[in-house]
Amino acid sequence: MVMHTFLVFYYCSKMTRFSYLILLSILFSFQAFSQTDTVKSTKQSPTTKKWYDSFSIRGYAQLRYNRLFETNPNLNCEQCDRSWGDNGGFFLRRTRIIFSGQINKNIYFYIQPDFASSASTDRLHFGQLRDAYFDVGIDQDNEFRIRIGQSKVPYGFENMQSSQNRLPLDRNDALNSAVSNERDIGAFFYWAPKEKRQLYASLINDGLKGSGDYGVFAFGAYNGQTANNPELNNQLHIVSRFTYPFEVKNQIIEMGVQAYTGKYVIPKANLSPGVKTNADLNYLDQRVAGTFVLYPKPFGIQAEYTLGKGPEFNKATDAIEVTPLKGGYVTLSYLAKLNKQILIPFIRYQYYEGGKKHEKDARSYNVDDFEIGAEWQMNKNFELVLNYTSSERRFEDFVKRNNFQTGRLLRIQAQVNF
Repeated sequence: MVMHTFLVFYYCSKMTRFSYLILLSILFSFQAFSQTDTVKSTKQSPTTKKWYDSFSIRGYAQLRYNRLFETNPNLNCEQCDRSWGDNGGFFLRRTRIIFSGQINKNIYFYIQPDFASSASTDRLHFGQLRDAYFDVGIDQDNEFRIRIGQSKVPYGFENMQSSQNRLPLDRNDALNSAVSNERDIGAFFYWAPKEKRQLYASLINDGLKGSGDYGVFAFGAYNGQTANNPELNNQLHIVSRFTYPFEVKNQIIEMGVQAYTGKYVIPKANLSPGVKTNADLNYLDQRVAGTFVLYPKPFGIQAEYTLGKGPEFNKATDAIEVTPLKGGYVTLSYLAKLNKQILIPFIRYQYYEGGKKHEKDARSYNVDDFEIGAEWQMNKNFELVLNYTSSERRFEDFVKRNNFQTGRLLRIQAQVNF
């Protein structure tokens, strides 16, 4: 090709040679420009990542059996697990699928339905929304963010802790009676420095039974009637929480305080005929609680205590009244790593005195429970929990006026994570 071009150039006239030289210069320049452009195109940054590239689907399912060595079939716990007691058998406690993703740098979404909800006492396994919220970050590192939608109300460490991570099979009565299913619809402001957000994530990823990232400081407003229930008055509940995790040598400690206030409306469907109530069914509902956590490295302590006021049935007056409430729990645990498996034995003591606003007639309670158990993690996808419970419970409403039950039972749960 080069020789052919040279011969053509040699036999041309001077003018033709000059024209041909110009043409060749243009062609070579064009070729060089094309090669340079090709090189540049290969060095360009890859295509911008789409939001659906970070879309995640995960979930877990829990199967339970509560009747082994049961001493009293009349002992049950509506708030805890409805398969306690008489006629209880194998029970799907939770079947959840979680959809989440970072839509862009400052917008995150989280949607979690549960397909093991109980629509009534004689119907099981209905789909029901648990979480549906968006986090809107308002700074470069999302240290300041606003959560909008149905999500967990920031009150209590164990309430925030996922059932997928918690050691005892059920949350404690005292703090969990504040918010049934731990959730409501509202807007919550969260703040946490970048390094604390990373610490919250590591506590989950390292299997230390963290509560998740609900900020160092939280403040928000929510309906107050609990998840999947319509608002029944024109007054929002207000909640605030401050919690601070920190490292001391090889240990990680977290301490916190939280409080909320509002007016709760007793739903008419939850009232027995003849029970006396306020004219508008509105009742003062306010609490404060303290939290202490020593993460299991390898020995762990988790303790919380709450005080407050709320609606409670009084059998002496046949009325629902605002009364004091109090209670708490302490859980001790030890994390042992056995090759690639993990064993976490634990014990927990809990008690509660007060009403449960979301149950029939704001049912009155005295709870005194002791539990001992162990969680065995065969791998990241399968866990087995044995939980032996000794319980004394007084739970009374307008119909069940003198109802004190005591008993013991061995509970088993198999959990699959996917």
